[in-house]
Amino acid sequence: QEEKNKLSKSLELLQQEQAGQVKNLLLDKVEKTGDISLIIAQVNLPNAEALKTIAFQLKQQVENLLLVLAADIDGKPQIAVMIADELVKAKGLHAGNMVKSLASLIKGGGGGQPFFATAGGKDLSGLGQVVQSARQLISDQL
Repeated sequence: QEEKNKLSKSLELLQQEQAGQVKNLLLDKVEKTGDISLIIAQVNLPNAEALKTIAFQLKQQVENLLLVLAADIDGKPQIAVMIADELVKAKGLHAGNMVKSLASLIKGGGGGQPFFATAGGKDLSGLGQVVQSARQLISDQL
C-alpha cells in the first residue's frame, strides 16, 4: 500500500510537470489580434484536471486571453475555451456557446459559463478540425 502511494505521488508530480511544460509552450504561442491575446492549439495532456488548470493559469498570466485548446487526454478528445472577463463583457463572447459549436467536430457535447467551458467527445481525429474551426469562429465573431 505504501509503495502504491509513493508511485501515485510520483505519477502526480510527473503529470504536473508535463502540464507545466505544455503551459510554457502555449505562452510562446500567444498571437495578438488587436487587443486580444489569442491561443489556439492542440495539446496532449494526462488528465482533464490538467486542462482546466492550464486554462485558469493562462487566464491569470495573459491579458485579454481568448484560449481554445483541443486536447488528447489519454486517447479521448476534449476541448476547453477560456475567455477573459473583459472580452466577455466588451465583445459579447461566450465560451459555452463557442464550445458547443466546436464539440460536434469530436462527436461530443459540452457547455459552460461565458468565461470558461469544456466539451468531451468520441472522435479524436476531429481535434485538428477543432483548431481550424476555432480560428474561423473567432474571426467571424470579432
